[in-house]
Amino acid sequence: MSTPTIRRHLRALDALLLTASIWFLAKFIRYAFPPLFEPLQGSYEVSNTIIGAAFTGFMLVYALMQFPSGVLADRLGSVVVITAGAVVAAGASLLVATEPPFALLVLAMALMGAGTGAHKTVAVKLLSRAYPTRTGRALGVLDTIGAFGGVAAPAAVVVVALVPVVLEPGWRTIFLAAALVGLVLAVTFSRRVSRRLPAESRDGRRASGGADDETGLQSYLVLFGEWRFTTFVLATVLFALAYNGAVAFVPLYLTDEAGLTTASASLLYSALFLVSFVQLVTGDVSDRVGTLPVIVCTLLLATAGLVCFILLTASANPFALGAAVVALGLGAHGFRPVRGSYLMAVLPSSTAGGSLGIVRTLLMGAGALAPVTVGYLSETVGFQPAFWLLACSMAGAALLAVVLWLVGPTPDPRARTSER
Repeated sequence: MSTPTIRRHLRALDALLLTASIWFLAKFIRYAFPPLFEPLQGSYEVSNTIIGAAFTGFMLVYALMQFPSGVLADRLGSVVVITAGAVVAAGASLLVATEPPFALLVLAMALMGAGTGAHKTVAVKLLSRAYPTRTGRALGVLDTIGAFGGVAAPAAVVVVALVPVVLEPGWRTIFLAAALVGLVLAVTFSRRVSRRLPAESRDGRRASGGADDETGLQSYLVLFGEWRFTTFVLATVLFALAYNGAVAFVPLYLTDEAGLTTASASLLYSALFLVSFVQLVTGDVSDRVGTLPVIVCTLLLATAGLVCFILLTASANPFALGAAVVALGLGAHGFRPVRGSYLMAVLPSSTAGGSLGIVRTLLMGAGALAPVTVGYLSETVGFQPAFWLLACSMAGAALLAVVLWLVGPTPDPRARTSER
């Protein structure tokens, strides 16, 4: 392939690569915290409950930003919202790098939640407009690259712990680097993608003309009157509780309960995200065989992985625990893109954006409660009972998915509307 041809391909992919890079950094910032719970506790002399509550605050703000960020994108344009979010997250990372007092650390984490929370819902809209004939592939790439932020974050924690020449304490280096990279990406994204989508704000307002209708909220609530739709949302909420609770405390669980070293626990934690490429596979398979069969299989696999992870704790065998972590990762990551496909298939096109924003807010809000819950239970009844609760939540999601598979998919609301 000639150099001019390569350049043309890169120019055509600039929006995707820059959007995915910012999403990678957002995930990197988020998943840098769990492996750092122990050193942060040492630096600030706080308990599991307190550090878990701080991370819950991060996730709650992230969740609350889903719907407002979509509304702002309709009015100001996706490029403006994504750029602003990246700048806010970078500024918060810079504040963390200064090792501020704990109150300011909590504030910085909340600002990170706001900055990173402004990205995903808006990115879906931007990429669907930039790549109208390749939207599915673009979103698959976005999710996969973003998930690898979870691979890089614990690996970075290991590196700064082993390399003696970095700033002391080493974890500050991680957030300093994230801040600098975030600012560079924000500026580059704003300049290149705004030129690619110059009329975005005007077109976005026109496309969302019905967003301010008085009947908008009622049209969202009507969806929850369909029991199969509500059941699916409940299943995804249970999944979010289990998954977010697990990813927040897997490293600390491995060091406290299984007796692994911090380095070994961080490497196993990376494996949870390393298998995220499965999203590209499950999305394609669901197009061929349907979403519900794939949803059932992935949730059952995630449940089996989480249960085996708990049962194998006593063995302290890193290879066996790693296999359980991989099974959990394959099931959890495999489920996520198919969940989106199912929702977009059953949501009315006229309210799909707002409805997806509301559902994502519910999911993220539920997931945000998991870290503080696990942190509290770990100190009152122990880590194993806390993780068994997460396993029950994941199993409940799988059971609800099986019920939906047996009774059939949610009726298409667009068809119901046309019938009226």
